[in-house]
Amino acid sequence: MTLHSVTPLNEEIMFGENEIIVSKTDLKGRLTYANDVFCRVAEMAPKDVIGQPHNIIRHPDMPRTIFKLLWDSIQDSQEIFAYVKNMSRTGKYYWVLAHVTPSMDLNGKLDGFHSNRRKPGAKEIDKISHLYQDLLKEEQRHPNGKMGLEAGHSMLHDIISGADQTYPEFIWSMQN
Repeated sequence: MTLHSVTPLNEEIMFGENEIIVSKTDLKGRLTYANDVFCRVAEMAPKDVIGQPHNIIRHPDMPRTIFKLLWDSIQDSQEIFAYVKNMSRTGKYYWVLAHVTPSMDLNGKLDGFHSNRRKPGAKEIDKISHLYQDLLKEEQRHPNGKMGLEAGHSMLHDIISGADQTYPEFIWSMQN
């Protein structure tokens, strides 16, 4: 199953403020676990998601820059927080504040990734969605994906450094 053939709808799927969406992946980003909240909000059964790439829920409104930052961080064994707009099987969307961490085996070797996601507030979504629209426009105005990704990454870096913040400080400032 691929969501790339699904038409995004301007309809939000809601989930509770006290609910946590949980997933785990292997090193290549293939889902090895998805809790019941993940499956309900993504409108998929566990059999539909296990073994699939985590980007099965990627919404086309998301700039690639954010995923590059996320992957660079977790592959360097660093945790990261990121706002993400996801898409369900039927094309509906839902926003999350994701906390993604590397998972280690008993020998301390990286063996996958773990993500807990909560529902962000409306003010946070409003702030971050404007930034993501700008990043996406920057990525799309270049002749190829590589150049677009580099330009988006540079733009995000300039915004964060211009605010004299680190990326974590920038993300947490969205809550103010």
